Amino acid sequence: MVKSIIILFLLGFAGVAMAAQFGFQHGDASASRRPLPPAPSIAANLVFFYYKDLAAAQRFYEEIVGLERVLDYGFATIHRVGPTSYIGLVDEKRGMHRASEPKTVTLAFITDEVDEWYRHLSDRGVKLRGPVRDASRHPTRGFVAYDPEGYFLEFETFLDHAQNTKLREQLRGTAGLYPGKTPGTELPPGSLRPAGLGVRGTVFWLYYRDVPAAQRFMETALGQNLVVDQGFAKVYTASAAGFVGLVDEAQGLHRFSDQKAVTVTFITPAVDAWYRRLRSQGVQMKEPLEEVEKGLVRAFVGLDPAGYYLEFHWYNPDPKNDRILGILGKQRP
Repeated sequence: MVKSIIILFLLGFAGVAMAAQFGFQHGDASASRRPLPPAPSIAANLVFFYYKDLAAAQRFYEEIVGLERVLDYGFATIHRVGPTSYIGLVDEKRGMHRASEPKTVTLAFITDEVDEWYRHLSDRGVKLRGPVRDASRHPTRGFVAYDPEGYFLEFETFLDHAQNTKLREQLRGTAGLYPGKTPGTELPPGSLRPAGLGVRGTVFWLYYRDVPAAQRFMETALGQNLVVDQGFAKVYTASAAGFVGLVDEAQGLHRFSDQKAVTVTFITPAVDAWYRRLRSQGVQMKEPLEEVEKGLVRAFVGLDPAGYYLEFHWYNPDPKNDRILGILGKQRP
């Protein structure tokens, strides 16, 4: 009898340990019941897209969208989108994903100039999914464009409505980014973007079968706050002017896919603290914490409950990193 009790105890203990290790990747909110300290800081957000023709993507984002290139590693370039948001363009031959994988992501530009962006992109022959319009299910106005290899780019404004109060109040704390007009910014050479087109923030929209599990992950493992609830879509903080949106794949622009041609990145000087936090929550790791890109970056990659790659990184002092570190306004501690 005593032997049976001991065996049952050991089996139960092993089960709890396994639940703690693997709970979040399966959407189990009980992965850790210990209260977590406040999440470490996030300086900015970055989304990596993957291309067969990197040069064509760079021309599109620099000439048509007018995004300043702030970092160039050859196989990948990073461009500033908003006050605390960036997009990375990656040669698929060197990246973590292939361009042929489903593009299960939408990059939204939050802007006060939705109609002006629509006219600009339309005049430049950019493929558009439909006309600019007010949404029927939530208080936003916007439209969707396609980049050269089919990534969805949404340009939208969150209208003055109770549903959007938290997001709008957060954005009031940062000035919109107008390249060439905002101090310390510049338009890329050859840019066709009118000077009056700005970006106040971004939303990285991601698509899930189990939105509640994704919410638990955002609130517990990542420690972020819900700022907009559209019912089928939930918007969370990610930086001062950057947000992550969790969308029910049955009602969104994309359907769920196991493979995803996207990496969502959190730029933070607290990389090591984030690694310890996520490990303590049993988050599955794709890449360990290490120095990468020949020592230019300190980073690790984890997986969220739906398999999205979540990278946390910071830039080491080096001439190649001077521009982005200057914008971030910090050096690595």
